[in-house]
Amino acid sequence: MNPKERRAARHRPPNPEAEPGSRPRRRKDPITVDQVVDTALGLVATEGYEALTMRRLAGALDTGPASLYAHVVNKADLDELLIGRLCAGLVLPEPEPATWREQLRGVCAQVRDQYLAYPGISRAALAMAPTDLETVRVSEGMLAILLAGGVTPQAAAWAADALLLYVAAYCLEISVMRQRKADDDTDWVVDTAELRRRLTALPAETFPHTTRHAAELTAGTGHERFDFTVTLMIDGLAHR
Repeated sequence: MNPKERRAARHRPPNPEAEPGSRPRRRKDPITVDQVVDTALGLVATEGYEALTMRRLAGALDTGPASLYAHVVNKADLDELLIGRLCAGLVLPEPEPATWREQLRGVCAQVRDQYLAYPGISRAALAMAPTDLETVRVSEGMLAILLAGGVTPQAAAWAADALLLYVAAYCLEISVMRQRKADDDTDWVVDTAELRRRLTALPAETFPHTTRHAAELTAGTGHERFDFTVTLMIDGLAHR
């Protein structure tokens, strides 16, 4: 099979009734798709997603780009494989109507932690059509939780998409801030006290609310803002 045919095959569930002799034989190439994904994730973990190019990946695999393209169609295909691998590590709960909000928050937190372990990788999840089986598994699990909570199908579908979009954007922002701090070797880009000082120094007659509530605007440690926003979105669904 050519790369595009193999990509399509990855999106099909296995056929348990297929005869062993009818299954395609494994390639004997020294490089496998799993090795490509493992190496790509290793590069992202140490150098960030922005450093991941097909040429850089081929070099890390000690091969040429042509050999790499025998396993992945293009960068978008690689992105799909990477997000699919991260989704494979998520544990989805059995939907429970009484605790559906807590379950949904838990899934979002798992996705967040997976993304943050690989700086900038959430960029790969943006504007991606969910066709990888593991990615669809997560969407299916979130949809099941929402429906168990009494959310209407249309609202549940859009809510799952909106929650995943927020998680990806949140993680990307953190990655960008961390990278700026590393590049500039300065703390001010992420220093809360410095930001609060700048806000309170603004002319109060022009920015009365900003100067008065600078502490609230800059408050939050760890993932407090993340938890607040996800809870706000989920509670809004409950009230609908």
